[in-house]
Amino acid sequence: MINTSKGIDWLIERLRADQSPNGSWNYPFETGLSTDAYTIILLRTLELNDEELIRGLVARIFSKQEKNGAWKLFYDEGEGNLTATVEAYYALLFSGYAKKDDMRLRAAKKFILSKGGIEEVSIFTKVMLSLTGQYIWPDFSPLPIEFILLPHYFPINFYSFSVFGRANLTPIILLADKKFFIKTSMSPNLSELYLHRQQENLWFRSSEYRSLLSFIKDGVKRLMGLPEQLHQLAVERAKNYMLNHLEPDGSFYSYYSCTFLMIFALLSHGYKKTDPVITKAVNGLLAMKCDINGHPHMQYTTANVWNTSLIGYALQSAGVASDDPMVTMANQYLLNRQHHKFGDWVIHNPKTLPGGWGFSDVNTMNPDVDDTTASLRSISRMNPLERHVWDRGLNWLLSMQNDDGGWGAFEKNTDTKLFEFLPIEKGEFLLTDPSCADITGRTLEFLGNYTNLSRDHKAIHKGVEWLLSNQLKDGSWYGRWGICYLYGTWGALTGLLAAGIPSNHAAIQKSVKWLDGIQNKDGGWGESCHSDSKKAYVPLGFSTLTHTAWALDTLIAASEEPTEQIRNGITYLLTSLEKEDWTTAYPKGQGMAGGFYIHYHSYRYIFPLIALSHYKNKFEV
Repeated sequence: MINTSKGIDWLIERLRADQSPNGSWNYPFETGLSTDAYTIILLRTLELNDEELIRGLVARIFSKQEKNGAWKLFYDEGEGNLTATVEAYYALLFSGYAKKDDMRLRAAKKFILSKGGIEEVSIFTKVMLSLTGQYIWPDFSPLPIEFILLPHYFPINFYSFSVFGRANLTPIILLADKKFFIKTSMSPNLSELYLHRQQENLWFRSSEYRSLLSFIKDGVKRLMGLPEQLHQLAVERAKNYMLNHLEPDGSFYSYYSCTFLMIFALLSHGYKKTDPVITKAVNGLLAMKCDINGHPHMQYTTANVWNTSLIGYALQSAGVASDDPMVTMANQYLLNRQHHKFGDWVIHNPKTLPGGWGFSDVNTMNPDVDDTTASLRSISRMNPLERHVWDRGLNWLLSMQNDDGGWGAFEKNTDTKLFEFLPIEKGEFLLTDPSCADITGRTLEFLGNYTNLSRDHKAIHKGVEWLLSNQLKDGSWYGRWGICYLYGTWGALTGLLAAGIPSNHAAIQKSVKWLDGIQNKDGGWGESCHSDSKKAYVPLGFSTLTHTAWALDTLIAASEEPTEQIRNGITYLLTSLEKEDWTTAYPKGQGMAGGFYIHYHSYRYIFPLIALSHYKNKFEV
C-alpha cells in the first residue's frame, strides 16, 4: 500500500524553509553559461572592475568545462556546444585570469576549430563579437532601421514580431546601422579561432531572406519623407522604444540579453559609459546574480512570480490551508505583482484593461498568460474583498485568446510566417508567439477547474478544438516552454479533461497509451533536450523527478483507478525526492531549441508535490 503523506510533508517543509521574507520563492533561474560569460565581457568593456565577481564567474565557467575542452548546454548534448564554447573561451580571456597557453583554453580552441571555427557560432553571438570588435559587421543591416516606421497595416511591421523579438532586435538594428564596436586595452584577439577569411555570406546565406529584405525596403520607400529624415526618425523611435520600456531596476524588459544589447546601443549613440541610464541598467543585471554551489550565476531574469504562483497552488493542493502564513504571504506577494500598466500586448488587444501577471520580480509591463493562470490558481481562495483582482485577471486572460482558439505566451495573434525568411536561427522561437499546447492546456485547466464558466463557453470550446486538432499522431503534444513532449502532453491532457472531455475519448486514450509506452523500468520518465531540435520525442534514458511528475499528473487525471504505471511512478517519486545527481540539474525548460535551456531549481519540489497530492486526493481518500 502506497502512502504519500511522508513525501508530501517533506516537500511542504522544504518549501516552508526556503520561502523569502517578502513571501516569494527566489529559486535560481539557471540558463547555462552565456550570461556569466557576457557579464565578464560587459564589465571589462565598461571598465567596471568588480574583480570578486569576475573571479567567481571565471571559476564557475571553468567548473563546467568538459574533459575535451568544450562546454555543453545539457548533459547528453554530445561532444559539446560550439557557441557556448566560443563564448566561454572569449570571456575567460577577457577576464584576464586565463591565458591562451592555459591547457584548458588550448583544449577549447581545438574543439572550436574542429567544429568549423568562430564563423559557425549563432547569429546572436556574432552580434556580441561584432560589437566588441572580434567579428566584422555585414555590409548591410539584417533589417533596415526604417523598418520600425512601417505602419501596422503593412504585412510585416515592427509589431508583427513577438515582444521578445522586438526587445532584442531593436538594439541590434541600431548597432548594425552604425556598425558600432568598442574595444579596450584588455580586449583579447580571437583571430586564431577563424578557419576562413571572413566574408559577408558567413552572416546571411538565404536567397529567400534577400527577397524579404527587398519587400521591406519597398515598403520603406513608400513612407513619406526624405531618406535622411526617415533614417533619423527611425533611430529616435528605436531609442525611445528601449527607454520607454525600462523596468524600475533599470533593465530593459527585465531580460538579460536585450539589456546587454541596449547598453551597447546607447554607447553607439553617444552615451558615456558612466551615464546614469547605463549605470542603472548594469546594476539591474547585477542584481539578478544568485549563488549556485558556491559560485555566482547571472540569471537571465528572476523567476519569483512564476515560482511563487506555482508553489502557492501546489501547497494548497497538498492541503495547506489558505490562511497558513506561508500561503497568505505568498498570495500577498502575488497581489502586489498584478499589472496595472499597459504593455505592448495592447497593440493587438486594444479593448482590454491590464490585469495579468509577469514572470520576474521586477516585471511591471510584460505580463504573460502562463503566469496569469498560475497566479489566479494560487489566489483562488482569497478574501472576497480582493474580487476585483480576480475579475481583472480573468478578463485579461480571456481577451488574450488567439483567433485560432489557442493561447500564446505574451501577445495575441503574433504568428506571421514571413519571419521564417529572416536569417535568424530558430527565428520561430525568437520572433513569433504562436498558440501552444502547454499554455492552451493549462489555461483550459484553470478555466475548467477554477472558474464558473460553462464548459460550453466559447473560449473553452475553441481551446478544446485547437488542442484536439494539434495532437500528434503518436498521441502526444509539443510543449513550447518545457522539455518537451511530456510537458506539452501534461498541459494538453489535463486541460482537456478539465474542460469536460471524458477520459474514454480517443484523444485521451491515445495519449495515455503513449505515456505508458515510454515509462522507464525504474517507474519514472525522462525526456532529452534533443526533442525540441529533432521535432520528435527523444528519450533521455534516465528518469527525472520533474518529467516523472508531469507524466504521473497526466495519468492520474485520466484514470479512475491507480494503474500499475501510476503506482510504479509514485514509488519512483517517493524514493527519489532527496536525490542529487545530474538528472536533478537537467534542464526542464526551453527558450530556444538548441540554444537556450532552463534549469528551474524549484521544479523538483513543485511538480512532485502536485502529482503526489493529486494521487492522494483521488486514490487515498
